[in-house]
Amino acid sequence: MAQLRDEGVILRTYRLGEADRIVVAMTRHHGKVRAVAKGVRKTTSKFGSRLEPLTYVSLLLWRGRSDLDIVNQAEVIERYWKIREDYTRMSSGQIMLEVIDQITQEGQQDERVLETLTKALRVLDDPERDPMLVAPAFFLRILELEGAGPVVDRCVSCGDDDVALVAFDLNEGGALCQQCRRGRPLSPEALLLLQRILGGDLGSVLTGTPPEGAHEVDALATEAMEVHLDRRLKAPRALTGL
Repeated sequence: MAQLRDEGVILRTYRLGEADRIVVAMTRHHGKVRAVAKGVRKTTSKFGSRLEPLTYVSLLLWRGRSDLDIVNQAEVIERYWKIREDYTRMSSGQIMLEVIDQITQEGQQDERVLETLTKALRVLDDPERDPMLVAPAFFLRILELEGAGPVVDRCVSCGDDDVALVAFDLNEGGALCQQCRRGRPLSPEALLLLQRILGGDLGSVLTGTPPEGAHEVDALATEAMEVHLDRRLKAPRALTGL
């Protein structure tokens, strides 16, 4: 058996037998891994709550011949308490974990994805930050890492960067001018907000109350991620009523 040390965020868990759980984690050096936490559902388990979703942990794993590793040790690095105490933050955190679980393949290392996730969770865990735009901004950043980031600085169809952009088409992958318009209408406020988020001004966007266009960007980013994944996401519908 090979011994592996790594760190990562627990994405989800599910039951195995009477006392065990399978833990799915996005790790720094080994990508997404699945491992058995033996006896974790017993009250006497040495792991306690260390292997719950929305926990950043240091792991010692045993890797055998099967496709499942075995958790030998787990220590908490970050637990994100404020996320757990607030329904909106918790739902946003859960949907970010769902996205990472869907876009990553087992064994494929991508430190950029893990860094994006942990940074987003830290922001979401900050009580001074409004949580509304954290998940949408996270979706847009992940789409960029996937090579599918939306075009918002010019018309994605004709390429003109000196015209008003008035629409957004998910299949085209970006904003459209009046002449090329199709898809959904795009307000000037939402366009500006998209440009700020994708242009590196996310820190100021997340300071204070959500700016105008926030609900529009929330819906658009969610739909863009769903188109990319080719599936519906679970948590945003309960929050936004879409």
